[in-house]
Amino acid sequence: MNLPPPAATALIADDEEAPREQLRHALARCWPDLRIVAETADGAEAWDAWLVHEPRLVFLDVRMPILTGLDVAQRIGARAHIVFVAAPGDHALDAFASAAVDVLLKPVDEQPLRAIVERLQQPRLHEPPPDLQALLARLVARQRAPAPLEVLQAGVGRETEAIPVAEVIFFEADARYTRVVHRGGETLVRVPLKELLPRLDPQRFLQVNRFAIVNERWITGALRTDDGQMTLTLRERAERLPVARPLQDQFRGR
Repeated sequence: MNLPPPAATALIADDEEAPREQLRHALARCWPDLRIVAETADGAEAWDAWLVHEPRLVFLDVRMPILTGLDVAQRIGARAHIVFVAAPGDHALDAFASAAVDVLLKPVDEQPLRAIVERLQQPRLHEPPPDLQALLARLVARQRAPAPLEVLQAGVGRETEAIPVAEVIFFEADARYTRVVHRGGETLVRVPLKELLPRLDPQRFLQVNRFAIVNERWITGALRTDDGQMTLTLRERAERLPVARPLQDQFRGR
């Protein structure tokens, strides 16, 4: 018996509620079989939602807080088809046009959306997504991101502890706080993990799952199991950090 293919899945990320709702309703008319698995209001939430659901299609507002749509697209890489949503006059539009990137202008017009939907529907959605990394790297460089965080201020009682970020082994989400494990011990800070992520040097700190970011220098190995799971071993630590499946490629060969 031939079963029908699974429904296509999508994520919508926009920091404004009205455009999210408008796009959701337009997609319901243009692509009734498309299943929206998550809607988020900032880039960090979008990245978390993608790790959980791994949709094949992602609609990303170019300008969002914490992580922009460009940042999220960089993290997703060629593991999903990306459609950017931008305001008229956005500086990224010329680059998108020259690279034939799918982009919708706000407010969303149903006619160009239908054209994008027609291109994305089978078989294209089931083909490998295009590699946009070179383009995204150029666009992200224009954002003038602040210098990476070098010292983390943590309140310890009535005192403030200055923790050199270079000495942090890993960060781990802990309820409303973030647990900071470093060479001198560990402490809790009130900065959420999703707000720390864009402030850390991406060449030094690697996200391993929704709840943990690790200092690459402290990784001693990656252990794989037959069922596709992976955990990291760390120098001078007994913990083993689980690696989310979409993030395992960055540890191949260890």
